[in-house]
Amino acid sequence: MKKSIVVATKDPAAPRTIEQSLGDRYTVTIARDKSHFFKLFQAKRHEISFVDIHFLQSTDAPKQGRDACRQALEKIFQISPAAEIVIMADQRTIRESVDAVKAGASNYLTYPIDPTEVGYVIESLLEDRKRQSELDYLRDQFWDKESLHFAKTQSPTMAKVFDKIRSVSSTRTTVMLYGETGTGKGVIAKLIHRSSNRRQKQFISIHCGAIPDTLLESELYGHEKGAFTGADKRKPGKFEIAHGGTIFLDEVGTITASAQIKLLQVLQDRTFQRVGGQVTLESDARVVAATNADLKKMSEAGEFRKDLYYRLNVFPIEVPALRDRREDVPLLVDFFLDRLNTLYDKEIRKVHPMVMEALKTYDWPGNIRELENLMERSYILESTPVLSPESFPGELFAANTACAQVPFNSHQGLAEVRARGVENIERQYLKEVLSVNRGRIDKSAREAGISTRQLHKLLKKYDIRKEDHKS
Repeated sequence: MKKSIVVATKDPAAPRTIEQSLGDRYTVTIARDKSHFFKLFQAKRHEISFVDIHFLQSTDAPKQGRDACRQALEKIFQISPAAEIVIMADQRTIRESVDAVKAGASNYLTYPIDPTEVGYVIESLLEDRKRQSELDYLRDQFWDKESLHFAKTQSPTMAKVFDKIRSVSSTRTTVMLYGETGTGKGVIAKLIHRSSNRRQKQFISIHCGAIPDTLLESELYGHEKGAFTGADKRKPGKFEIAHGGTIFLDEVGTITASAQIKLLQVLQDRTFQRVGGQVTLESDARVVAATNADLKKMSEAGEFRKDLYYRLNVFPIEVPALRDRREDVPLLVDFFLDRLNTLYDKEIRKVHPMVMEALKTYDWPGNIRELENLMERSYILESTPVLSPESFPGELFAANTACAQVPFNSHQGLAEVRARGVENIERQYLKEVLSVNRGRIDKSAREAGISTRQLHKLLKKYDIRKEDHKS
């Protein structure tokens, strides 16, 4: 199928020249005035539009003309954001043509139109489009198979985080990740590494807060034989091992003042020495750091070196808590279910609607790590193809049971009390779903994630009439 080109000009020679330059690969439509051009543009998507600059201007006054040109281009891009606009102008309006390119036009040609220049411009535009398409593809493909699901999001806040990851990954810039414990800062550090040109090299992670102060320097920079008691041989440090790759410094805010000085040297000069060593080694490791503390406040209070803070805080990324991105709970649940199904000899693909509702309303003080641990525990306990409420701890449903309290006495067993509680919540949930959908069984079943047959059975079990919820 031929691609469409629009040529908008009053010059009779220009359309013929452009058409001859294109050959039979394109269908050329000619617009003889500004109004006709905009009608053609709104009616159909065109591969490239060649437009006389006067068609975009409403006056011959240079300043006003440039403003009108910019406004006309904005109108075009509102209709089609990916439009390719090539300006046509004479030598007297070269300046205006350059302004149009700055305002978003793809290129410009001067009268009389040269067929060689037309060919060059088209080839250049197609090459740029191909390159951009490949770049977009690579941006979408840089997540590995395991990370791809994790990188999906329905949260606008988290979408901005992934945009920042894409922007910074291909650089060697130091990245500082801020966020509560369990928000996935370590996973994000790996995503940055895997989407960089260092992906074939080592990714080394070190938890600064978990290593005693006396050993941290040796862990980071290595030591020579005899440097201290027990150093019976030379040991390379993490910065040495991570050469050419990425080193992730988790909980960097916990390191002592003396350790901060040496880390500052590595970030400033990209050099270090092993403990007890004389040789200066170069570091080509990209640094990604993380903390759940406010380093800025710590530096202002004198608890963290200001110069080190500025060196680490080159490209800060705030990782939101799970309670601030509840839209992603279903995606994360699917992600963890897929992973668990590969680790264990089970096939659990669904979560009971009651459970999903509870997961989405729970406050998640432990963030994604708490969700992951809860999913694994429940997965192990579950004996059916669906993760049911019985496999989850009762406190998960506490937020949903304020209006669904169940009378009980201390002589009842926990299993009996829990079963009655789940039934009561399930009954309330079904009534709510039916009310929202005005008693429609098909819509209610879809929303609950079950079949209409299962819904009928549950309604019969709890003696719920759909007719009571139609109004």
